[in-house]
Amino acid sequence: KSNNGKIDSLIFNYAADMSQLEEENRLLRETVNSLKNELHRLRRPPLMVCDVKEVMGEQAIIRIPNGNSFYVELTKDCIGKLQPGDFVLTEQKNLTIVKKIDSTKQFDVHKFVIIDKPKISWKEIGGLKDQIEEIKEVIELPLKKPELFKKIGIDPPKGILLYGPPGTGKTLLAKAVAKSTNATFIEIVGSELVQKFIGEGAKLVKEIFQLAKEKAPSIIFIDEIDALASMRMELGTSGEREVQRTFMQLLAEIDGFKSLGNVKVIGCTNRKDILDPAITRPGRLDRLIEVPDPDADGRLEIFKIHTKNMKFEKRKIKEIIKRVDGFSGAEVKAVCTEAGYFAIRDNRTKITSQDFFNAIEKIKNNKLKEDNSFVNMFG
Repeated sequence: KSNNGKIDSLIFNYAADMSQLEEENRLLRETVNSLKNELHRLRRPPLMVCDVKEVMGEQAIIRIPNGNSFYVELTKDCIGKLQPGDFVLTEQKNLTIVKKIDSTKQFDVHKFVIIDKPKISWKEIGGLKDQIEEIKEVIELPLKKPELFKKIGIDPPKGILLYGPPGTGKTLLAKAVAKSTNATFIEIVGSELVQKFIGEGAKLVKEIFQLAKEKAPSIIFIDEIDALASMRMELGTSGEREVQRTFMQLLAEIDGFKSLGNVKVIGCTNRKDILDPAITRPGRLDRLIEVPDPDADGRLEIFKIHTKNMKFEKRKIKEIIKRVDGFSGAEVKAVCTEAGYFAIRDNRTKITSQDFFNAIEKIKNNKLKEDNSFVNMFG
C-alpha cells in the first residue's frame, strides 16, 4: 500500500507538471505569434494620405501630397462611399484607395488654434462703450435671440472687423462677447493659416470652420487678419499663390452654401488700409468697428479697473490721467503693473503717486526706444 501511494503521488505530480508545461507552451506560442504579427505589421509599407478630386464608379481621381493627380482604383469597401473633397488612405505602389478617413484627422487643428471659454466680462473693459454696444447688437443678440431675427425676416451679420492701433482692447472685446454668450472662443493668428505646402492652408481653414460648427455656439477670432487678407497683387511666387488659395477658402467658408448659424467670425487688424475689399463687402465681415486709443474718460475707466485691488493715494488721479495722455489701454495697464513693482522693490504694500509717475516715465522711454529702433530698421 505504501508503494502504491508513492506511485499515485508521482503520477499526480507528473500530470500536474505536464499540465503546467502545456500551459506555458501555449503562452509561449501565443507570444511568438503575437511578435510575428507585430513584425509583419511593422514591415508593411505606410499608406499615403491623399484627397479625392473626382469619383467615377469604381475609379477616382486623387491628388497626392506633392500636388500630382492620378486616376486610381477603389477597393470594394470604398465604392459608393466617397465624394470629392474626402481624404483617403492609398497604397504607395499602385495608389489603390484603401479607406476613407475623417478630414479633421488631416491636421491636428488644436496645434493652430486656441480654444477657450473666456472669463472676461464687459465690466472689465473700459473706455469702449460705443464699441461694446455695437458688438452686442451684431454678435451677442443673434446668438442669444436668433428667433427675433427669424420673426423680423432678416439674416444677422456673419461677422465683424475690429480695427485700430495695437493695445486698444480688440481681443478683449472678442473674449467678452464670447463670455456673455457662453460661446466657444476659437482664436487663431492669420499668419498661422498660411502653410508651407500647396493646398494645406485652405484645408486648415475648412477644418477650423468644421470645428467651430461642432462646438457651436462659437466665435472664430482671427487676429492679424491682414497677414491673410491683404490686397491681392499680380505676383507669381508660389508662397503668394498659396496665401491667395487660403484667403479664397476663408471667403468661401464665410459665404458658404449653408448659413454659419450660431458661428460668428471676428477679424482683427492694425492695418485696415491694406485689407482686400472682398473681406469687408456686404455679407462677409461687413460691420467695421474702430477701436481707437481711449480718450481722457476712457483712460480713467481703464485706470480704475486695473487699480481696483490696489492701495494707493487717490488725490492725484487727475494728474496721473493727464500724464498718460496718448497711451493705449494696454499701456495704461502696464503703468499700473510697473507702479506695483516700484512699491514691491521698496517692500511697501501701498503705492504712491510717485510710483505711478515713475512707471509712466518708464513706459514712455520704452515707447521711445521702440520708435527709434523702428526708424533705424526701416528709415
